[in-house]
Amino acid sequence: MTSLDLELARERSHHDACRAALIRMTEDVVEQVVIGEDVAASGADAEALGYHLRSRAKEMGEMPPGPLFFGRLDREDGQIHHIGRRRIAEHPAAPPLVVDWRAPVSRAYYQAGAHDPQGVLRRRRFGWAPHSEGATEDLTALEDERLTDGGATGTVSALVTGEIERPRVGPMRDIAATIQPEQDDLVRSEPAASLCVQGAPGTGKTAVGLHRAAYLLYTHPQRIRRSGLLVLGPHRAFLSYISEVLPSLGETGIRQATLDEEIARHPVRAEDGEAAARVKHDARMAGVLHRALYGRVDPAPAEDLAVPDGSYHWRLPASDLAAIVAAVREEAPPYATGRERVRARVVRALQLRAERRWGPMGAAWARKIERARAVTAFLDACWPRTSPEEVLAEVLTEPTDPALTRDELAAIRWARPPRSYRSARWTAADLVLLDELAGLIERPESYGHVVVDEAQDLSPMQCRAIARRTEFGSLTVLGDLAQGTTPWAARDWDEQLAHLGKTGTPVVPLTLGYRVPAAIVDLANRLLPQLGADVPAGRSVRRDGEVTVHRTTDLTAGVREAVRAALATEGSVGVITADGLVEVVTEAVRDRSGDGRVTVLPASVVKGLEFDHVVVVEPAAIVAAEERGANRLYVVLTRAVSRLALVHEGELPECLRTER
Repeated sequence: MTSLDLELARERSHHDACRAALIRMTEDVVEQVVIGEDVAASGADAEALGYHLRSRAKEMGEMPPGPLFFGRLDREDGQIHHIGRRRIAEHPAAPPLVVDWRAPVSRAYYQAGAHDPQGVLRRRRFGWAPHSEGATEDLTALEDERLTDGGATGTVSALVTGEIERPRVGPMRDIAATIQPEQDDLVRSEPAASLCVQGAPGTGKTAVGLHRAAYLLYTHPQRIRRSGLLVLGPHRAFLSYISEVLPSLGETGIRQATLDEEIARHPVRAEDGEAAARVKHDARMAGVLHRALYGRVDPAPAEDLAVPDGSYHWRLPASDLAAIVAAVREEAPPYATGRERVRARVVRALQLRAERRWGPMGAAWARKIERARAVTAFLDACWPRTSPEEVLAEVLTEPTDPALTRDELAAIRWARPPRSYRSARWTAADLVLLDELAGLIERPESYGHVVVDEAQDLSPMQCRAIARRTEFGSLTVLGDLAQGTTPWAARDWDEQLAHLGKTGTPVVPLTLGYRVPAAIVDLANRLLPQLGADVPAGRSVRRDGEVTVHRTTDLTAGVREAVRAALATEGSVGVITADGLVEVVTEAVRDRSGDGRVTVLPASVVKGLEFDHVVVVEPAAIVAAEERGANRLYVVLTRAVSRLALVHEGELPECLRTER
């Protein structure tokens, strides 16, 4: 038996011990739930303990199958640490058999090198069979890197490269085993601070954001879980794709949603024209809505307030009422809070008058005056109750605001106003405006941390919706200005971060890609001068990859041939085209499903997704389909992680022509 075989045998034996310990941990947690149900404590304490134990049991039970460790550190002090996705020990007080990748001691696994060994003698990486569910025999390889004898060359290891280049089938995988030093710096950044990652395609910005979320939940569990953690993605297909990353890292119960889902007050039952959508998403609408809401407040009541109290009437002059209203307006509380603050100050002013005449008045007297019809009538006239729907309906029925031009006012005006706001058919942009008004009336609860992916595509008004939910929390902002495809997509991160309420947030560029091969990155980089975004060109550590261009006189036959060639290799196949050509392309590949490996998608929904082989059909049609079509094509080209084929009957965009 060779030395390699001996080492593999030892590591397999350790994995068996880890598996046995994990089984005991899971059984212990289940037993603790049963014991906890009979614990002698107050009802509230017992309920809190039961919730904690049940949550832990649920988390253990939902752990996806897989290898229990992916690396090992041999330190100069003689300690050996196996690194995995969660801590495993024979009992809570025992030294861990596996150290969580987020623990401080694990950082050297990602950061140590020959230039800075950080007390590490050897870093060992393990190779597991593809799609392994954690069977010990699936441990098939190991790779040692000695850091104190010049053995660390700074190149990406063969096992890491193999894992990165493994075919993409199914949902997105975590990258705990392959995190690179510059990614690790971002993952472990200060939790109280917000962070913006400008990431070129394939640099792992989405994975960095998700792993940072997992890291924050590990290092600050009470703080983050108390306020909640939210992951916002651009669309449901993207969220489905990333859905297994956090559970694979031991974190469950995290809300993952689109912004539309987060702010939904009503179903979307209508659609705006392009002109109306642009206006509604514009930052000026915040002022329009603020003025419409607070325009309902009467700053100068015309009449004195008289409140009956038995046979007596307590009076407040109109000038005193106006001073109270003005003072509350100056304090700028939420609208609903302002109304109650006015009520409280009016009652206090009346109470002071009563006490000067009759002596101290108790709390019961104050509550009676609060409910007096005269006080409520004054409030309804001076600071009326309202709802976001009522205010927005009035704005859209007859919009008049100096911040908007005549054409812009006409664009958002309802052509046929509903009989009442209760029967209105709201658009997606209307829901953003309703959320703005809801936040003005009563502030929403703030999350402890929010991860926002594809943030470059958010409008100023959408950014404000997120800012309201992170007023007392932090943000991880992920995006690429070059991939901005909405009409209002950001061209500058400082401005976008200001809309998100995080002015001064550092912007960290990631330019070195691990997912997209250099041949594909170089092709996509040809588009950068046309994209209107000042971003550095992407680079790739991968020298493999293949780009082919097929000119055809029969588009259907050309697509079929390209898909046939793609299916001859391993991995997933994405066939992407302009939205208007999807039906044609779908029909062309109907009989070439490749056992479910082929997916036909419109270019508008592929952001954030990846496929081993991408067939792009009529690139010029993608460019021509929308205002920022060149940005859309840039996104499409960079979905390929191994091979890219361009199939076209018409001319290619000039920047992609080989004869340039």
